[in-house]
Amino acid sequence: MATYKQSGVDIAEGDKCSALAYAAAKKTFDARKGLFGKPVIQDGGFSGALDFGDFYLIQNCDGVGSKIAVADALKKYDTLGYDLLAMVVDDAVCVGAETVSVTNTVDTNKVTAAAIEPMMKGLLKACKEQKVVIPGGEIAELPDLMKGNSWNSTAVGIVEKKKFITGKDVKPGDKIIALKSKGFRSNGFSLVRYILKKKFGAGWEKKKRGVKTWGEVVLTPSLIYSDALLDVLGRYKKPRQAKVKALAHVTGGGIPGNLKRVLGKYGATLDNLMTPHAFMLDLQEMGKVKDAEAYKTWNMGMGMLVISNDIAVFEKAMKKHKIPMQVIGEVTKESGIRLKSKGHFEGGKMLHFG
Repeated sequence: MATYKQSGVDIAEGDKCSALAYAAAKKTFDARKGLFGKPVIQDGGFSGALDFGDFYLIQNCDGVGSKIAVADALKKYDTLGYDLLAMVVDDAVCVGAETVSVTNTVDTNKVTAAAIEPMMKGLLKACKEQKVVIPGGEIAELPDLMKGNSWNSTAVGIVEKKKFITGKDVKPGDKIIALKSKGFRSNGFSLVRYILKKKFGAGWEKKKRGVKTWGEVVLTPSLIYSDALLDVLGRYKKPRQAKVKALAHVTGGGIPGNLKRVLGKYGATLDNLMTPHAFMLDLQEMGKVKDAEAYKTWNMGMGMLVISNDIAVFEKAMKKHKIPMQVIGEVTKESGIRLKSKGHFEGGKMLHFG
């Protein structure tokens, strides 16, 4: 029975360290007391915010994680730019922010144009689609530290104060909408790789699953939600089209870990989940991954959750952008998250997460 922890990632320890890091970060906030750019405290938030008078400047950073190890094995880097951009702009949009720019850093054991050129072309394409600019970046050659490549990014965005989303208005009965993912995005890859290596051994990336290899399947690029959501949320100085109470980007921690961040004292019942991708269910079966573990580790077919009762507005916007959506449940007065599994082993069973 494979778990994320067995693959080398401890979510609980990661959450603890994230809390430690943010506690340290908050101790720097007094440095801007009385000055322009005072930070906004937002425990559990998806992005940091700085007060710039009429608006908040938004910053966050992330990377493609060990997904790049699969790209290294296949020498296929052209889609990773979508994953890199998705990780940061889809965090920024959770507070209502329009991402203006991203910088990026590549750490590598050996600089080669064969890798860098397709990485940058993919990022360029994704950025143009999302209306984001790249003002700069860095490539560091570190032969003594790196075995392959690592790719990370920092985003800068902007949101008017009156449109800043905090989750404070979330109430029992509010509807929860899920936006469909195309694949694993950039989270849970240590478990993905662990299962496939255990099943097929070294070189698993080239083993066939239908017409594609497993490497190609798990490299499926992230569907980026920011631009579509900004049609509803409103870009800077543009009107908001619907009342949006909270958004949760489904990254590390899966469905329960990320939804919990925006619910405050409330909980949720998710009894109409989207069906996970077939290859996710295949991996579950292959690694004997329990449904609860899968929902805590992977997005299980849902990359973004939105709390809003203006369903028709979202349906129109998502249809325009060809992003499948579905109302999957609602906020409850009782704390904790209950979801009706559509996983491989316990489909139909109600799972409980504290």
